[in-house]
Amino acid sequence: MSMDLLYGEAEEDLRGTLRALLAERAAWPAVLARTESAQWCDAGLWRVLAGGVGVAGLAVPQELGGAGASWREAAVVAEELGRAVAPVPFLGSAVLATAALLACGETQVLPGLAAGEATAAVAVPFSTAPGAPYPASVAVSGALLTGQVRSVADALVADVFLVPAGGGLYAVDAAALRRTPVTSLDMTRPLCDLELPGVAGRLVDSGEGALRAALVTGAALLACEQLGLAERCLETTVSYVRTRYQFARPVGSYQGLKHRLADLWVAITQARAVARYAAGCAASGDPDTAVAVAVAQAHCSQVVVRAAEECVQMHGGIGFTWEHPAHLFLKRAKSTAIALGTADRHRAALSALVDLPGR
Repeated sequence: MSMDLLYGEAEEDLRGTLRALLAERAAWPAVLARTESAQWCDAGLWRVLAGGVGVAGLAVPQELGGAGASWREAAVVAEELGRAVAPVPFLGSAVLATAALLACGETQVLPGLAAGEATAAVAVPFSTAPGAPYPASVAVSGALLTGQVRSVADALVADVFLVPAGGGLYAVDAAALRRTPVTSLDMTRPLCDLELPGVAGRLVDSGEGALRAALVTGAALLACEQLGLAERCLETTVSYVRTRYQFARPVGSYQGLKHRLADLWVAITQARAVARYAAGCAASGDPDTAVAVAVAQAHCSQVVVRAAEECVQMHGGIGFTWEHPAHLFLKRAKSTAIALGTADRHRAALSALVDLPGR
């Protein structure tokens, strides 16, 4: 079955709304200033995005308070938030946690997430790939959960945690566990360690399906986030080399830089195709979803790092300074390249999915 990878009118309208809002509320100087404060998450921006624009409930059915759209529309949001390096818990709450809850048919937590009244996070290390072994760091004894989970994304602001334990998935109130911030490369999406000292949890899924669905969907939309960031890096770099003069001519007129930027444009165009296809598969429940996600992550993870590195290098000396946004782009790119599985992990998964012998 063929899939239309073009953006629809509703998606373009959503993009326009988000880009205008983020330009006003999440310009890079404001994002940089927030990384130097104790409050990494822009709670005000998230309230507007989640409650006002409704990005938190795009994939949630209308009967549960959502927009009744799909992951295709949510993918547009991921692109724009990636482009802005916005410090909000969209990936952790509106994608990973929401996908898990949708997969298991949970109805108590979802309405609050869809309305932007609460946030949630899936208690797995941010590096966990969709095909990784089921987490075993938390044990279940009776109705109590005991253990530790390290390097969880979007956990510092979560109200509810979805904790994998004993082959199932449990909802745990954030007030019941302990959170310890850790030093994170990406200061716009810091990680933290969780400790569960025998806390009560409510079983929401008795198998592994919900967590697997969350990780696959999360990896698909992470590829879209990487696409948005890569496009921002390319646009920023092209704009700079057009106006930066050296030896009385724009540095962008030199053939060596032209070729590098042209090659990067081609790679980003390919990234758009695979990311859109993965999001479309996730939205429609296509049997090809696992393959599409593996291809998207294997490609987009490398493209976004390349785009960010070119951005830093082609800006010359200023690109290495704290006062320029290039380091924000590079840190987000590097962190997403290992999030939800590295490119190598996804290539290995792809070889198994299509019956290719591994090396």
